[in-house]
Amino acid sequence: MSSLPRASSARTAAEPQSPPLPVGSRFLLPILAFAGVFQAVLQTVMVPLLPSMPAFTGAGTTSVSWLITATLLVGAVVTPIFGRLADMYGKKRMLMVAFVIMTLGAVLCAVTSEIGLLIFARGLQGVGGAVIPIGISILRDELPPAKVHRAIAMMSSTLGIGTALGLPFAAAIAEYSHWHVLFWVIAAIGLAVTTAAALFIRESTVRSGGRFDGVGAVGLTAALVSLLVPITQGSSWGWSSLAVLGMFASSVFLFALWGYQQLRNRNPLIDLRVSARRSVLLPHGTALLVGFAFYGNALITTQLLQAPRSGAGYGLTILQAAVCQLPTSLSMIVFAQVGASVTARFGSKVTILAGAVCLVAGYSLHAVPGKELWLVITALGVAAIGTALVYSTLPMLIVRAAPATQMAAANGVNVLLRTMGTTMCSAVVASILAAGVVGGSATSGSFSLAYGVCAVLAVLVFAVSLALPGHDRSQKM
Repeated sequence: MSSLPRASSARTAAEPQSPPLPVGSRFLLPILAFAGVFQAVLQTVMVPLLPSMPAFTGAGTTSVSWLITATLLVGAVVTPIFGRLADMYGKKRMLMVAFVIMTLGAVLCAVTSEIGLLIFARGLQGVGGAVIPIGISILRDELPPAKVHRAIAMMSSTLGIGTALGLPFAAAIAEYSHWHVLFWVIAAIGLAVTTAAALFIRESTVRSGGRFDGVGAVGLTAALVSLLVPITQGSSWGWSSLAVLGMFASSVFLFALWGYQQLRNRNPLIDLRVSARRSVLLPHGTALLVGFAFYGNALITTQLLQAPRSGAGYGLTILQAAVCQLPTSLSMIVFAQVGASVTARFGSKVTILAGAVCLVAGYSLHAVPGKELWLVITALGVAAIGTALVYSTLPMLIVRAAPATQMAAANGVNVLLRTMGTTMCSAVVASILAAGVVGGSATSGSFSLAYGVCAVLAVLVFAVSLALPGHDRSQKM
């Protein structure tokens, strides 16, 4: 009889168990999923407003473009840094910090039309990029193993859901009310999410310890800014301009210097040795490619639907074009859970390969010029299904491969690479469509070429996925 307590204590020492979840834990996934949608909406709401912002603010087109660039840039920089801070000092703590900053940014957008303050406020909203990786790590720490996969699949897919919802949400409010009202509504949502998180999410006990690598954070920030600014501004500055080429060269040097510093640091911002493992590197590479392919589905199609009928488009209003993309949200919600089920039965490799096939099929249909509107909506849905299948699976690959004490940081890098893919897609699509403008609007050939580039990226997703492990469904959390 006396051996039973010893066996029990040995098991407990070997496998630390989280204390019983509080009553409010049943709200954990809904709150985090809603927060993920909220941050994705923040990234997207400016897209349908952008053509009108010069009139609203009195600023030039180049200045107005920073209303999107600032959000993407800050999101890319902050995501891995907040992930590391969350692992060290508390996931709920950093999540709350992100919520407060995002909400403050929305309030500033609601009260000003001055372009400098708006760009600053949109930068604050970019902090929301850290919400999804931190949320995934909280789910990993807090939920029973049997529920983790489906919960993480839903959390990961909120990026696509929010992007699809953000377009009609912004368009409807902007069309029937003042654009400032849009940000008052967003600020109210942010306040509600912050309050719910404060009440119902507990602080995780899993910490990494160590010291924060301030030098690494500064180095990564400088390298990312040097890379992403010329990508986002290349079409307006000129891809062969001295500024663009000089910043690209600087980014190569800074990334090399930063990598050397990280490898020599005992407490690196990002553990490059872990990131270099095949089981982590392949999901990161897939995230970069899918981030590019996913964003083109909404970005190119929004412009195609609003382009005049006299050219390649369908002559829809902002709101009509946004409503046409609602099926993508439904596809993301449903197929995130389908992806979790497929992975549980057949493994993550099969799920990602199926997602890549859907992306290729969706973009192949997109690339057909002069098709009926219902075929455009069908192509949107098929590509969204592919995105949901891949996005629902990538975080689980990171969860299985990265140490528990580096979970938020590892997922932060994965989301960072998605964001970089999104930023590259925006730049490439803008250049292709601008080069194909005839009579004031892009030609059908330029739209087909833009879709074709995304299709090529989807083929690369398929190729990279072939290198993933084939039998991971039996692995335990």
